[in-house]
Amino acid sequence: MINKKGILKKVLVLTLVGGLAFWLANFAISRTAIAADYRAGMSISYYPMLLESLIGGLIIGLWVSFPLLRFYNRIPGKNPIIKSVLLSTLVLVIVTVTLGGPSSFFATSNVLKYFIIGTVFNIIRITALGIAIGYVCMRLPREEVISTVVSANPAGLD
Repeated sequence: MINKKGILKKVLVLTLVGGLAFWLANFAISRTAIAADYRAGMSISYYPMLLESLIGGLIIGLWVSFPLLRFYNRIPGKNPIIKSVLLSTLVLVIVTVTLGGPSSFFATSNVLKYFIIGTVFNIIRITALGIAIGYVCMRLPREEVISTVVSANPAGLD
């Protein structure tokens, strides 16, 4: 049985940390000349992009933090950072297939160039998110992470 109150609080914290890491990585990337060329080629406005990256980071952070806590013992690896980066890699593949490819095809004539640039940006941002979530999860007391996943007593068996 899942301790829902405990897991939701931890998921919220991990989601916020991951979203902030994603946004900070995006902000750092956005200051480069390559990002300016990418935004110009894809017709992306700067300030709306910053807000959208924060929202996207929070969504991806939720997609990583909930399975990390809920299925912690089922994810390969011993280190929470490795587990989180593994989940982030899965999200990266999903984001690249569903968002990266189609946006490059429809927004520009130089599809390969902008697809590669966008994918590299996503690798940096999503990896930063995974490392941040894994680090904060690692800082939680080990028994607190495990007790969030599995309750000590199954329902109705006291």
